[in-house]
Amino acid sequence: MFELFKLQTRDDVVVDDKGPNRWDWALLPLILALLSIFAFAAMQMSRPFSVGEALQVSLDPWYLPYYLLRTILRMFTALGFSLLFSLTFAAIAVKYAAAEKIMIPALDILQSVPILGFQAIAIAPFIALFPGNLLGVECAAIFAIFTSQAWNMAFSLYQSMRTVPSELQEAAHIFRLSGWQRFWRLEFPFAMPGLLWNMMMSMSGGWFFLVAAEAISVAGQDIKLPGIGSYIAVAIEAKDGYAIAWAIAAMLTGILLYDQLFFRPLLAWADKFRFEESQGETAQQSWLLDWMRNSSWVRSWTESFWAFLSRGLGWFSVTYDGTSERALKKPMSPMWSRIWDGVLIVITLLAIFRLISFIHSDVGMSEVIHVFGLATITLVRVMLLIGLASLVWVPISVWIGLRPQYSQKVQAVAQFLAAFPVNLMFPLVVFMMVSFKLTPNIWLSPLMVFGTQWYILFNVVAGAATIPNELRLAADNLGLKGWLKWKRVYLPAIFPSYITGAITASGGSWNASIVAEYVTWGKTTLVADGLGSYIKQMTETGDFHRIALGIGVMCIFVTLLNRFFWRKLYLLAEDRIR
Repeated sequence: MFELFKLQTRDDVVVDDKGPNRWDWALLPLILALLSIFAFAAMQMSRPFSVGEALQVSLDPWYLPYYLLRTILRMFTALGFSLLFSLTFAAIAVKYAAAEKIMIPALDILQSVPILGFQAIAIAPFIALFPGNLLGVECAAIFAIFTSQAWNMAFSLYQSMRTVPSELQEAAHIFRLSGWQRFWRLEFPFAMPGLLWNMMMSMSGGWFFLVAAEAISVAGQDIKLPGIGSYIAVAIEAKDGYAIAWAIAAMLTGILLYDQLFFRPLLAWADKFRFEESQGETAQQSWLLDWMRNSSWVRSWTESFWAFLSRGLGWFSVTYDGTSERALKKPMSPMWSRIWDGVLIVITLLAIFRLISFIHSDVGMSEVIHVFGLATITLVRVMLLIGLASLVWVPISVWIGLRPQYSQKVQAVAQFLAAFPVNLMFPLVVFMMVSFKLTPNIWLSPLMVFGTQWYILFNVVAGAATIPNELRLAADNLGLKGWLKWKRVYLPAIFPSYITGAITASGGSWNASIVAEYVTWGKTTLVADGLGSYIKQMTETGDFHRIALGIGVMCIFVTLLNRFFWRKLYLLAEDRIR
């Protein structure tokens, strides 16, 4: 666990360090091809552009490989920024109690703000930052995708760092590791398996909101960037079923490609950070990682790279003798803690006063009561759907996580299902509901959890995969079976991961309600009562005050739900670990 990250070779792999071998020549065309196509896509992202210029998106399937390339580049760029944000956020929130009091509620609020709200704020500044260049619009699209990825990853890393076993924390003190060294040698490696699964989920979340990210509205004009999301938007407008089928095929191809070339090698490499002494039969496999382990060039490059980075571990070393315990978080004196709490109370009261003034002058109390009633309806839907999804996916996820030979097979399928934009289901949903005269208030509800239930699947699979093999063998030796084994072993082990998945699934479901409670296909529109449909309708009419009211109420509900329900379960999970 305290081992520096490096690309290890297996005992059965013989690497010739004298010069390039056949594995090097096999990898070279793949690396050059990837660099070339991404460099070409990057050049297309920064070409001259002015607001008012039309960007054509063709429904010809021959354009789909190019659109897929542009979309994947945006998503990986957003994923890189999301990872940097998550590392910074989790490190600060875990180690500084004063910062945590602000950062965790802020993350709850950010998670509940719809992607359309972020996009409306970001478009004008990015275009102004890059005048006369398409890069401004591209940055706005990347930022929108970032908002669909970052919060899930930040929650995962924060949760993992909070639940590092106490014996490992004690070992860090004995080895006299500073906060910087503890993060890179203990906390980040411990969180790596769960973080990678949540990165996959975040990529899928980016696909889910891709239509909103790539079809941008600014200055009364619709800008559709070349990409799969814009292709889907144009296909829906044209009611072209064949184009939608081609878009689904392109999505599946893209997911399979980056699963094999990116996530599968990372999962196999990160398997060495599992918290156990022996892996048993749980090791992940990757043909690309095997190629890299056999390549003398890659071995030489990675050893030089990690040797360079290892020198950074000597920064910020500590001088204390390690004989006394130090808290994980930087403690505040009682006086400063009370002052800080007072500042937060004052800020909260000012926000409440501003909210009351806004309600009184712009919307009226009757409208607020109406919106709170709609939010309550959406709340009931969210909690029922999360409960039903948990009953279905927790047992399945544990079964998959304990059997890596199956988890690797369903990995790409789960990513595809999680990435499937709910917009593509609108033709089938409208046809079924109109044909059978179904009630929208009931039968539109599953659309809210369709793309978010996979947060539970991915997190629980990651949690089950990290159950030490020794613990499973001990349970078998003690004769634990059935419900007793679940109660004593499986459920306590996956509980922290489940809470992380449930929190992000809950926040995502609130966000998805804007799409799920207001369904349109051609001239047919189906509306369910709820906060999501209210925000969608106010957006179409351009009523800014009621849009702000709807988003504000959504933020309040999500924050209170996280604070007084999910947060309690979070603390319970932390106590169970310690």
